[in-house]
Amino acid sequence: RMATPLVTGLAVAATALAARAVVTTVEAWALAGPRARAFYHGGFEAQMTRREAALILGVREGAARQRVLDAHRRVMMANHPDAGGSAFLSTKINEAKATLLRGRARGGSDGI
Repeated sequence: RMATPLVTGLAVAATALAARAVVTTVEAWALAGPRARAFYHGGFEAQMTRREAALILGVREGAARQRVLDAHRRVMMANHPDAGGSAFLSTKINEAKATLLRGRARGGSDGI
C-alpha cells in the first residue's frame, strides 16, 4: 500500500525534471538565433571546393578579397591551436582562405 504513493511521487518528479530540461533546451535554442543554428552539417571533402571554403569561412564564394581575409582572421582567432583550438581545423581554415583567394589579383575591385 505504501509503495503506490512512493512510485507515483517518483514518476511525477521525473516528469517534472524532464519537462524542465525540455523547456531549458528550447529557450537556449531560441536565444541562440538563426546564425548559430544555420551551420553546415557535413564533413570535409577530399579536395576542398570553393563552396566548402565559403561555408568554412562564412562568406560567399565570390566574396571580395578583404572580406575573405577578415573572415579568415575572425575564424582563426576562435580556432587557433595556441588558444586551445584544433590544428586540423586551423589547417582547413587556412586551406579555405587559399582556395577562395586562388587566382585573384592582389589589388583591384573584387565582386561581393
